[in-house]
Amino acid sequence: MSELQQLLQELGGARLWVEVLVLLACVSLAWGLARGLRRGAAPDSVWFGRYTIDGLLFPVLALVFIYAARYGVALYQPVVVLKVALPIFVSLAAIRLFVRVLGASFPQSSTIKLIESVVSWLAWGGAVLWITGLLPAVLAELDAISFAFGKTRISLRTLLEGVLSSGVMLVVVLWISATIEKRILREAVGDLSMRKVAANAIRAALLLVGLLFALSAVGVDLTALSVMGGALGVGLGFGLQKLAANYVSGFVILIERSLRIGDLVRVDNFEGVVRDITTRYTLIRALNGRESVVPNELIITQRVENLTAADPMVSLNVNVTVAYDSDVDRVQQILLQAAANPRVLREPAPAAYLVNFGPDGLEFSLSVWIRDPENGQQGLRSELNLAILGGLREAGIEIPYPQRVVHMKS
Repeated sequence: MSELQQLLQELGGARLWVEVLVLLACVSLAWGLARGLRRGAAPDSVWFGRYTIDGLLFPVLALVFIYAARYGVALYQPVVVLKVALPIFVSLAAIRLFVRVLGASFPQSSTIKLIESVVSWLAWGGAVLWITGLLPAVLAELDAISFAFGKTRISLRTLLEGVLSSGVMLVVVLWISATIEKRILREAVGDLSMRKVAANAIRAALLLVGLLFALSAVGVDLTALSVMGGALGVGLGFGLQKLAANYVSGFVILIERSLRIGDLVRVDNFEGVVRDITTRYTLIRALNGRESVVPNELIITQRVENLTAADPMVSLNVNVTVAYDSDVDRVQQILLQAAANPRVLREPAPAAYLVNFGPDGLEFSLSVWIRDPENGQQGLRSELNLAILGGLREAGIEIPYPQRVVHMKS
């Protein structure tokens, strides 16, 4: 408690109003500079946030200005307020970094709020220990608690530093990968699937490099990872082979581009639009709103119908039966008039065919082409049927009921 008592004594004897004015000047300067640089920035920017003050740039600039002002004030009087402000803004910058990056990377995750609360408590707790001078004593106690793993002993402090380093490295990697995907890949790579595989590859490589740096920073011998790699390979060969197959299949799908985001596909009698292709599964959304999570291995090993792979045009047929005494030319004319729908393409032109001499009448088929199957086909089919029904009734052409001839044998 000697350092805390010294801090209290300095608070009683120093000219605090000078430091308070310097601190307010540093904070105001940081806020004004961050606000001036904010022009044209996205609302979800990690640096600026939504209101400038909730971004990362403001506490970082304030920290730089306060750190510089501390040495300037120290030339004329003892520094107290600025010394206390340093750990506060360090904690604030750490919280802003974690909150903004995780929020931008996982906007719909329910666990982000919990992680944000944990990071906030840890950051402010560390700031309190730093200000009161208890941080060296706490670190010494943590260093005294150790665990034995074979011939290696690891202290609790080393373990916590490793977790903290890995967390910081993970956040930085997520930030870098998101920035590369937003600023470079969206402009350089137009295809969504290729952009997805490039983003996944960059993120995996950065995570691997970051993990190796974090492990080496806490003193872990990286040569020991070879044993872990062998054990992981055995695990993949037995218990995790299905999971590994799905991950490999996901990269194959993204690289080959046999399936792309936005394609209309039919997989195992489920038809819908591909919404997302991850490394483990493909998300397909049907036109009625239902979603199907299809493992990537299933797409690789089974038959998949891609209705828009080569061309987004899709053929749609509407069948109708009329009486045998109907005027065939008039029926075809009515069918072609019904095809005058905004969604029906003029080229290839709609066509009306007499396809069969049915047991109840003449069977006709109207064949049309559309370019937007993702907007649904049942609505268009209903509009065509209503137009055909109205035209046939107006022309007096009968749509016969099923007829059966019964012979009475005496």
